[in-house]
Amino acid sequence: MKPFFSPSELIINPDGSVFHLHLLPEHLADKVILVGDPGRVATVAAHFDSRECDVQSREFHTITGTYAGKRITVVSTGIGCDNIDIVLNEIDALANIDFASRTVKPTLRSLEIVRIGTCGGLQPETPEGTFVASVKSIGFDGLLNFYAGRDSVCDLRLEQQFVAAMGWQGSICISHPYCVSADDELISRIASTDMVRGITVACGGFFGPQGRELRLPLADPEQNAKIEAFRYGDLKVTNFEMESSAVAGLSRLMGHKALTCCMVIANRLAGRANPNYKNTIDTLIATVLDRI
Repeated sequence: MKPFFSPSELIINPDGSVFHLHLLPEHLADKVILVGDPGRVATVAAHFDSRECDVQSREFHTITGTYAGKRITVVSTGIGCDNIDIVLNEIDALANIDFASRTVKPTLRSLEIVRIGTCGGLQPETPEGTFVASVKSIGFDGLLNFYAGRDSVCDLRLEQQFVAAMGWQGSICISHPYCVSADDELISRIASTDMVRGITVACGGFFGPQGRELRLPLADPEQNAKIEAFRYGDLKVTNFEMESSAVAGLSRLMGHKALTCCMVIANRLAGRANPNYKNTIDTLIATVLDRI
């Protein structure tokens, strides 16, 4: 751990806020909800009993308030694990770096981080409207491979079995997938008994990486069939989305608790999608708020 973070490593705005999120350290609660869509922040915050800050910068919209006596921050991340890299690092900096001295605080905060999102279902038991909790996440994006200690937080046996099932051994064209578990206590408390639990694949794109084919042909037309058939003990791959692996991986490396909960809006097996999901995802939001 570096004893001092230079201005080029930790960029702080003239008003004392962190570079991308434009948040001050006092804006951050210990309970954090991440959403992809900036418009969904207002949907979450509509449940709050009170609000103390409302900050917008680029695709990052943040509201901190209280719900049922709990102080909660909701932040939009935009789409993709690259954005999660920005948001998680800046959230952790707000919690655990003294901006005045640019050094790590002597006592670290451990945050509860829950991503609420949408996803594509990959199994018969995940039709549109299903709530899925990502017990384990497989990242196709390669993000965690750039950080020291990635092996210590990853399920290496799952990685090996998945690479073998996909036929990716020795491939120089595919980023090596990383596999990270969600926090057990959050799974028990938030997923409870009414969410489907499974493995989530976090893809580096919406089309080709998720097996969608428009005008560009796929490198492996059998990719989705291999993923749907994969088993790891009693777990199967339940869904595709684009952020859960980075949320789980970075949180574990930083000492935070994390879980991703998604609502299925498209079932890839059945070839169906519900583009009007915004009216029903509020139920998932209310469920997470009650249990976080």
